[in-house]
Amino acid sequence: MITCGIEIKGSEAILCLLSKQDGLFQIADCRQVRHALSHPNDSEALRKYQFALKKLFEDYKVTQVVIKERPTKGKFAGGAIGFKIEAAIQLIEGVEVSLLHNAQQKEILKHNPLPIPFSATGLRAFQENAFMVGYAALAEA
Repeated sequence: MITCGIEIKGSEAILCLLSKQDGLFQIADCRQVRHALSHPNDSEALRKYQFALKKLFEDYKVTQVVIKERPTKGKFAGGAIGFKIEAAIQLIEGVEVSLLHNAQQKEILKHNPLPIPFSATGLRAFQENAFMVGYAALAEA
C-alpha cells in the first residue's frame, strides 16, 4: 500500500510517497513532487490539475492520500485556492483521501517517533511536512 502525504501551500500541493511493509518504511521516488494550480479561477485548469494528480496516483499505485489539515479561520487559515486544491484531491475516485489534524499528527509522532532524522531521508526540505503527515498516517495504521 502506497500512501501519499500532501501539504498544501498557497496554490500548490507538495507530495511525498511512502509505503510500509513488515514494519519498515520506504520512500518512493516521484516524478513530480510539486503540483501548482496555475489558473485557479478556470474550471478547465482545475479539471486538468485533478486529472494530472489522478494519473500520478494511478501510475504509482497510490491507495491512500493524507492531506495535512489547515485551519479555516484565524491567523494561519488556509487560502481559497488551497481549499480548491483540497476539494479537487478529495474528489479523485479510486483513492481513499483523509485529512490529518496537526494535533493528531503530533500525538501519533509522540508515540511513533521517526527512526532517523528527516535530513537522512534524502528528501528536499520543502517536503518535510508532506513526509511527516504521510509517516504519521502509516505509523497509525
